[in-house]
Amino acid sequence: MANSSRNLQRCLAADGDLWVFAYGSLMWRPGFEFAEVARARVTGYSRRFCVASVHHRGSPARPGLVLGLDSGGVCEGIVYRVPADRAAATIAYLREREQVNGVYREVRVPAEIEGNRARIVDAVAYLVERAHPSYVARLPLRSQA
Repeated sequence: MANSSRNLQRCLAADGDLWVFAYGSLMWRPGFEFAEVARARVTGYSRRFCVASVHHRGSPARPGLVLGLDSGGVCEGIVYRVPADRAAATIAYLREREQVNGVYREVRVPAEIEGNRARIVDAVAYLVERAHPSYVARLPLRSQA
């Protein structure tokens, strides 16, 4: 339990709230309660077809490609602010959802909130793990299709 608590603390902002950067299905189907949502971008990462998946599409004989957040570029998305009293349940949900087979790793990234409340927040994001067997290096567009 203590280790789990330390792992949670690494995800939280100084005020105890949790910020989550969403760049794919978390944008339209977050699956958790939040207090605030805003457009945001993360520099240094971009969405790429870089995960061979049998969980969401494809089969073991012919895996399908899934978008993952990989290093390089810029990614537009949104951030959710989850109040401190919902942070532990939200992280548990996200870990179960996003880390099914270990192809994504949980990190904190600086997310730049856009608009009239512009600021930078440290947000939890799920990056592709390049050492994972399901990681696919950059493929030509024809191969991706």
